[in-house]
Amino acid sequence: MADSAGQGTTSYVEADGFDRDMNYLDDRITRNGEQWPVEPGRYHLVAARACPWASRAIIVRELLGLQDVISLGTPGPTHDARSWTFDLDPGGRDPVLGIERLQEAFFARVPDYPRGITVPAVVDIPSGKVVTNDFPQITQDLFFEWRDHHRDGAPDLWPDDVREEMESVMERVFHEVNNGVYRCGFAGSQRAYDRSYARLFDALDWLEERLADRRYLMGDAITEADVRLFTTLVRFDPVYHGHFKCNRNKLSEMPVLWAYARDLFQTPGFGDTVDFEQIKKHYYVVHQDINPTGIVPAGPDLTGWGTAHGRG
Repeated sequence: MADSAGQGTTSYVEADGFDRDMNYLDDRITRNGEQWPVEPGRYHLVAARACPWASRAIIVRELLGLQDVISLGTPGPTHDARSWTFDLDPGGRDPVLGIERLQEAFFARVPDYPRGITVPAVVDIPSGKVVTNDFPQITQDLFFEWRDHHRDGAPDLWPDDVREEMESVMERVFHEVNNGVYRCGFAGSQRAYDRSYARLFDALDWLEERLADRRYLMGDAITEADVRLFTTLVRFDPVYHGHFKCNRNKLSEMPVLWAYARDLFQTPGFGDTVDFEQIKKHYYVVHQDINPTGIVPAGPDLTGWGTAHGRG
């Protein structure tokens, strides 16, 4: 079974009900790299706006001002068992790579690539080959390896003075929140679902408390940790609350997290990269086992994202 972000495969395990395949093409683009050196204009980031893991890379690219350095390809919100497709582009082809399916770039690198065709993926434009689809490493390298090309005033997404604590926070957010919603949605038994539900809301309560006395997860400035949490929070009410049965309460009913999420949404680089219609269409159409009718719900009302947050 492919999860809703097309991130490899999932399997049911009794303890948690869900296991994410984290095996990726893990080459890296580095400043001193021989095969894949940092080089403006050479690489194409393929990242669907519907996917929370890919959205991280889109946001970080925007925050760091890398738009003119690394081009962006955005597949449509739905995919079949084979691959994400570029159905939003004229002629159904990515205008930079000239391909209809992201699968073509994976096969150019590894013929008959056997794993999931996932986003985000960074493609070497001259060869048409995928360099990496290792989503946590991609955003880290956009910060550390592409620093010479960041815009003036770009945020320090990996500050030295809180690095150790930040990595601990991100680890908990990944397992309990980012992955936690999927663990609920893909639970293979009532027991697995109940355990996953409790873990998710324990973590959300912890975040509600943590953010009560600080503007962002690590203090007064946006970091990578905020990017990683935001992409789940922005999908919570439109998708995870109903579709994945994460329904103890809505995000909009958690006053601190709701204000925090709106604060980020209204920050350039965050909300302006979000497409709620694509997000809803992706989950409700692709997940035929969870939503066999393919009906995409009309709600919820999302106008609240633009309201004052009071976090400044």
